[in-house]
Amino acid sequence: MITVQTTIKAPIEKVWECWNKPEHISNWAFAADEWEADAKENDLRVGGRFSTIMAAKDGSASFEFGGEYTLIKEYQQIEYIMDDGRKVQITFKPSSDSVEIIESFDPETQNEPEFQKQGWQAILNNFKKYTESQ
Repeated sequence: MITVQTTIKAPIEKVWECWNKPEHISNWAFAADEWEADAKENDLRVGGRFSTIMAAKDGSASFEFGGEYTLIKEYQQIEYIMDDGRKVQITFKPSSDSVEIIESFDPETQNEPEFQKQGWQAILNNFKKYTESQ
Protein backbone atom coordinates (compact mmCIF):
# COMPACT_ATOMS: atom_id res chain seq x y z
CA MET A 1 0.00 0.00 0.00
CA ILE A 2 0.99 3.62 -0.54
CA THR A 3 0.42 6.08 2.32
CA VAL A 4 -0.05 9.86 2.34
CA GLN A 5 -0.89 12.08 5.29
CA THR A 6 -1.48 15.60 6.50
CA THR A 7 -2.62 17.49 9.59
CA ILE A 8 -5.61 19.84 9.39
CA LYS A 9 -5.98 22.68 11.88
CA ALA A 10 -9.73 22.30 12.38
CA PRO A 11 -12.12 20.36 14.62
CA ILE A 12 -12.95 16.78 13.63
CA GLU A 13 -16.60 17.67 12.90
CA LYS A 14 -15.54 20.21 10.27
CA VAL A 15 -12.92 17.88 8.78
CA TRP A 16 -15.45 15.04 8.55
CA GLU A 17 -18.05 17.28 6.89
CA CYS A 18 -15.61 18.69 4.32
CA TRP A 19 -14.32 15.18 3.54
CA ASN A 20 -17.75 13.64 3.02
CA LYS A 21 -20.31 16.18 1.73
CA PRO A 22 -20.47 16.43 -2.08
CA GLU A 23 -20.73 20.24 -2.01
CA HIS A 24 -17.33 20.29 -0.27
CA ILE A 25 -15.71 17.39 -2.17
CA SER A 26 -16.11 19.27 -5.47
CA ASN A 27 -13.91 22.06 -4.07
CA TRP A 28 -10.82 19.99 -3.24
CA ALA A 29 -10.81 16.55 -4.92
CA PHE A 30 -8.27 17.25 -7.68
CA ALA A 31 -4.48 17.09 -7.87
CA ALA A 32 -3.77 20.19 -9.99
CA ASP A 33 -5.41 23.55 -10.66
CA GLU A 34 -5.97 22.52 -14.29
CA TRP A 35 -8.48 19.89 -13.07
CA GLU A 36 -11.88 20.03 -11.40
CA ALA A 37 -14.10 17.57 -9.56
CA ASP A 38 -17.85 17.05 -9.64
CA ALA A 39 -19.02 14.90 -6.73
CA LYS A 40 -22.11 13.13 -8.05
CA GLU A 41 -22.88 10.82 -5.14
CA ASN A 42 -21.63 10.04 -1.63
CA ASP A 43 -23.78 7.55 0.28
CA LEU A 44 -21.67 7.35 3.45
CA ARG A 45 -22.67 3.96 4.87
CA VAL A 46 -21.38 0.40 4.57
CA GLY A 47 -22.50 -0.77 1.13
CA GLY A 48 -23.08 2.83 0.01
CA ARG A 49 -21.51 4.15 -3.18
CA PHE A 50 -19.57 7.26 -4.05
CA SER A 51 -18.83 8.78 -7.43
CA THR A 52 -16.85 11.86 -8.43
CA ILE A 53 -16.11 12.90 -12.01
CA MET A 54 -12.60 14.32 -12.29
CA ALA A 55 -11.96 16.32 -15.46
CA ALA A 56 -9.37 18.56 -17.05
CA LYS A 57 -10.79 22.09 -17.26
CA ASP A 58 -9.85 22.25 -20.96
CA GLY A 59 -11.96 19.16 -21.68
CA SER A 60 -8.99 17.03 -22.78
CA ALA A 61 -9.54 14.22 -20.25
CA SER A 62 -11.90 12.96 -17.58
CA PHE A 63 -12.53 9.88 -15.49
CA GLU A 64 -14.87 8.62 -12.79
CA PHE A 65 -13.49 7.99 -9.30
CA GLY A 66 -15.97 5.69 -7.63
CA GLY A 67 -16.43 2.75 -5.34
CA GLU A 68 -18.26 1.19 -2.40
CA TYR A 69 -17.80 1.77 1.31
CA THR A 70 -16.81 -1.27 3.39
CA LEU A 71 -16.26 0.38 6.80
CA ILE A 72 -17.46 3.64 8.37
CA LYS A 73 -16.49 4.67 11.91
CA GLU A 74 -17.72 8.23 12.32
CA TYR A 75 -14.88 10.70 13.00
CA GLN A 76 -12.36 7.81 12.99
CA GLN A 77 -12.07 5.70 9.87
CA ILE A 78 -13.38 5.12 6.35
CA GLU A 79 -12.56 2.14 4.13
CA TYR A 80 -13.74 1.46 0.60
CA ILE A 81 -13.09 -0.59 -2.51
CA MET A 82 -12.69 1.37 -5.72
CA ASP A 83 -14.51 0.22 -8.84
CA ASP A 84 -11.22 -1.29 -10.11
CA GLY A 85 -10.93 -3.47 -6.97
CA ARG A 86 -8.24 -1.51 -5.13
CA LYS A 87 -8.68 -0.91 -1.40
CA VAL A 88 -8.37 2.41 0.43
CA GLN A 89 -8.22 3.12 4.16
CA ILE A 90 -8.49 6.61 5.69
CA THR A 91 -7.82 7.18 9.38
CA PHE A 92 -8.77 10.40 11.18
CA LYS A 93 -6.82 11.10 14.39
CA PRO A 94 -8.20 14.16 16.21
CA SER A 95 -6.25 16.06 18.85
CA SER A 96 -7.15 19.20 20.79
CA ASP A 97 -6.80 21.61 17.85
CA SER A 98 -6.19 19.52 14.73
CA VAL A 99 -6.87 16.26 12.91
CA GLU A 100 -4.23 14.03 11.36
CA ILE A 101 -5.43 12.20 8.25
CA ILE A 102 -3.59 9.07 7.14
CA GLU A 103 -4.71 7.65 3.79
CA SER A 104 -3.40 4.32 2.46
CA PHE A 105 -4.29 2.86 -0.92
CA ASP A 106 -3.42 -0.05 -3.18
CA PRO A 107 -1.36 1.17 -6.14
CA GLU A 108 -2.58 0.70 -9.69
CA THR A 109 -0.27 -0.84 -12.30
CA GLN A 110 -0.14 1.84 -15.03
CA ASN A 111 1.82 4.55 -13.19
CA GLU A 112 4.90 4.44 -10.98
CA PRO A 113 4.11 4.27 -7.24
CA GLU A 114 5.93 7.56 -6.54
CA PHE A 115 3.82 9.34 -9.18
CA GLN A 116 0.65 7.93 -7.59
CA LYS A 117 1.81 9.02 -4.14
CA GLN A 118 2.46 12.56 -5.40
CA GLY A 119 -1.02 12.77 -6.95
CA TRP A 120 -2.85 11.54 -3.86
CA GLN A 121 -0.73 13.79 -1.64
CA ALA A 122 -1.59 16.79 -3.85
CA ILE A 123 -5.30 16.05 -3.39
CA LEU A 124 -4.81 15.73 0.37
CA ASN A 125 -2.94 19.06 0.36
CA ASN A 126 -5.90 20.64 -1.48
CA PHE A 127 -8.20 19.21 1.18
CA LYS A 128 -6.08 20.77 3.94
CA LYS A 129 -6.05 24.18 2.24
CA TYR A 130 -9.78 24.10 1.53
CA THR A 131 -10.85 22.89 4.98
CA GLU A 132 -8.65 25.33 6.88
CA SER A 133 -10.12 28.21 4.83
CA GLN A 134 -13.74 27.31 5.70
